[in-house]
Amino acid sequence: MTIDDGDPYGLRRLAAAREQALGMGGPERVARQHAAGRLSARERIAALLDADSFEEQGLLAHSERAEDRDRTPADGKITGFGRIGGRAVYVAADDVTVKAGAYGHVTHRKAHRALDYAVSKGYPVINLGDAGGGRIPDIMGAVGMMNIVYPVDGPPRDRRVPSIAAIMGDCFGGPTFFAATADIVVQVKGTVMAVTGAPVLQAATGEQVDPQDLGGWELHARATGQIDLVAEDDADCLAQIRRVLGYLPDNAEQDPPRLQPSESAERRLESILDLVPSAPRQGYDMRRVVQLVADADSVLELKPLYDRSLITALARLDGHVVGILANNPMFNAGAMGWGGCEKATAFIALCDSFHIPLVFLHDTPGFFVSQAAEQHKMPLRIMQFIEALHHATVPKVSVIMRKSYGMAHCNMVGGNMGADCLLAWPTADVSFMSPEVAVNVVYGRKLDAADDAERERARLLAEMREINGPWEAAGRNLVDDVIDPADTRTELIRALRRARGPDGCAARSQRRLASWPTMY
Repeated sequence: MTIDDGDPYGLRRLAAAREQALGMGGPERVARQHAAGRLSARERIAALLDADSFEEQGLLAHSERAEDRDRTPADGKITGFGRIGGRAVYVAADDVTVKAGAYGHVTHRKAHRALDYAVSKGYPVINLGDAGGGRIPDIMGAVGMMNIVYPVDGPPRDRRVPSIAAIMGDCFGGPTFFAATADIVVQVKGTVMAVTGAPVLQAATGEQVDPQDLGGWELHARATGQIDLVAEDDADCLAQIRRVLGYLPDNAEQDPPRLQPSESAERRLESILDLVPSAPRQGYDMRRVVQLVADADSVLELKPLYDRSLITALARLDGHVVGILANNPMFNAGAMGWGGCEKATAFIALCDSFHIPLVFLHDTPGFFVSQAAEQHKMPLRIMQFIEALHHATVPKVSVIMRKSYGMAHCNMVGGNMGADCLLAWPTADVSFMSPEVAVNVVYGRKLDAADDAERERARLLAEMREINGPWEAAGRNLVDDVIDPADTRTELIRALRRARGPDGCAARSQRRLASWPTMY
């Protein structure tokens, strides 16, 4: 480098370099992004963070390839630190206006170095994905590939900090892999998340597929369960990220943020019996019950379209963050399938890693059984769910509202599953199977021989319903209490208050699930 006599301190050169980097891929490419209804990478960061809080790292990075030095501002990846609601976070954004957001060697090193630093210091990490995989010239050949492989020499993923991934464009490679290990994933409608794009797939295998069928939001929200939330557009996505962060601590050394409750812990749920029919086979929407029990406007359901028989939601009770798992009789009668087991396991790992107590609301006839369920390794899914519960050390409070049959009773933290508090409504119905089925299985021959089969059936059903009810279990201290449904919120808050201990520290997890995979 030669010294410019007219700029001895290099300040003009610095200003020019900064201006070029801040200009991204140029006004035409930025305009193209706007025409697609999307923000640029820098606009996304500005909209996500508190005003004027972004501190960029690596602004002057560029490709190591001589022919691309002047065409790769920030090398297509914007990284740095800022604040959301006053809280410090690390954020990275793929710049699709530079090489379609594809990663080069410098991009790769820059992103992982900044990410490792953020994790080591305890900052939540957010990745705004919009990238088309790796740059082919950079990754061809042994040297190219070995310089961009996924790094395993850094710190292992142990959920030391919350990680949030956004899919805001057509994402392949890097942003997809980040999302696959993130705690929360938000995908914008119209975008794609896949290992590789449709053109590469066709060239490699001859398979032709629509990009949305390959990795669109409906596939991931309904079929794969790989995303937690769906956004309408960029603004909605960024708003959802800000909301999610409000339920999570900065890092594993802290407790989740508590808000001042806006209502009394003693609020009775006078309308709850209007939502929940006493007839065990009559359906209702458990989401309305969850909304009623939790603090007002505090429920954030994750993976709401994936196996809808089970609700997994972050919420607040008396201002404290809780994780709620609730069977939903509106879908599959509340019978959990393999997807329900997967999302329960992932949710338990998330909550236990960040000291979030778990609340279970039972109303299930058991697990969904079928040939398809067996093909999806249903026994393995059920036991992974159980293993996650065994490892979880956050407080667990369980309420048996109506049905709680078979192995599903165990998975929803029923009797002998180590609940800090196990409560039951008077309508609780616990057994291996429903009385209507059990009476035929157990007493089929007796009924066939009875003089008045219908009368005998009614008598046996009454006996079974009595022993399935909560009274004998409470009498033997297998249930901590039978409660008025209207007191459900109050009793949950009291149980969680006891579980937190006098100084609040008893609710902190030992984090045995911190290194578990996001989903199996």
